[in-house]
Amino acid sequence: MTQLPPGSVLGIVGGGQLGRMSAIAAARLGYHAHILTTENDGPAAQVADAITLGRYDDHDALRRFADAVDVITFEFENISADGLDLLSSIRPVHPAGHILRISQDRIAEKTFMAENDIPVAPWRGVHDRADLDRAAQALGYPFILKTTRLGYDGKGQARIHDADGLDAAFDSLRPHPLVAEGMVRFACEVSVMVARNAHGDIVTFDVTENRHRDGILDISLAPARIAPDLAAQARDLARRIATALDLVGLLGVEMFVDRDGSLRVNEIAPRPHNSGHWTMDACPVDQFEMHVRAVTGLPLPPASRHSDAVMKNLIGPDDMALWPEIMATSGLLAHHYGKAEARPGRKMGHVNVLFPKGALPGEFGVEAALGPLARPVNAA
Repeated sequence: MTQLPPGSVLGIVGGGQLGRMSAIAAARLGYHAHILTTENDGPAAQVADAITLGRYDDHDALRRFADAVDVITFEFENISADGLDLLSSIRPVHPAGHILRISQDRIAEKTFMAENDIPVAPWRGVHDRADLDRAAQALGYPFILKTTRLGYDGKGQARIHDADGLDAAFDSLRPHPLVAEGMVRFACEVSVMVARNAHGDIVTFDVTENRHRDGILDISLAPARIAPDLAAQARDLARRIATALDLVGLLGVEMFVDRDGSLRVNEIAPRPHNSGHWTMDACPVDQFEMHVRAVTGLPLPPASRHSDAVMKNLIGPDDMALWPEIMATSGLLAHHYGKAEARPGRKMGHVNVLFPKGALPGEFGVEAALGPLARPVNAA
């Protein structure tokens, strides 16, 4: 893969905040960003050089978009297989379609992990009601039942505590098939952002510790507060997955840390990831620039970190009501996504707080540093 020269056009499928921040990173490197989006004034469209308005299954829109760009990448995975094939027939697509297909489907994803000796939680595919009974017997209670596609931020899943909950969960989660996952003796969740280019060069950002509220990522801590050898294992797992996928681009790898100190990969996302937003202020090259570099053939610099960081998501109306106070608080590095309506549960932006490298504070220090956004970081 040759380097795309400055002035080339990076096509980004999806018009949300990840596309917005990718477009900004592309501009810093001298590229034009062209967005395929359904929103005329969405987050990415506001900062792009050009947009194609159209559905992600509209072949005419896909063709117009592909003809106008030099290389194509994604800010989300929800595009049809036919759409992927059409784009790939016109322009290079990174990450490649086979990676998107794996990440789009939890059964395909877990099958890929098993084939490559990547540890995951126990699981069973659930194609019909009898499969669910067999899964319950194999996994034991409680367990999680999930849709295989389109679930995010805690949606598309149910925790089943006993046999009485089987019918309701099976009937309410659509479409089938589903996937049943055994519970991990959860200590914490961590993630690793890994970038790989067409030459096989790989870099990984430091392991991040993630904490959720109401099924949505609330806070990320960098670096994760785990043992150094476990952090090294997490980064090695991310590199192994990226290599096995033949990744060209960026990949987020979410993992559970079991109380016995072992790691279980939860899911992968072949794009920039919410848990990597801390890199925007704590790293010389953030996850978005690393993604753009990988898909345009530029060299990958070290994914180094000059500061420790805390990232806090700004969700819906409650957090955004504090925007004037956030703007007035020293040390809160704010990123607004340009969304007009602050609906409940909607990610509207985030703030980063930096600390000297090696000086990430304890729980009370993190809470104090968040100022008007302070909430005990271990709150439910």
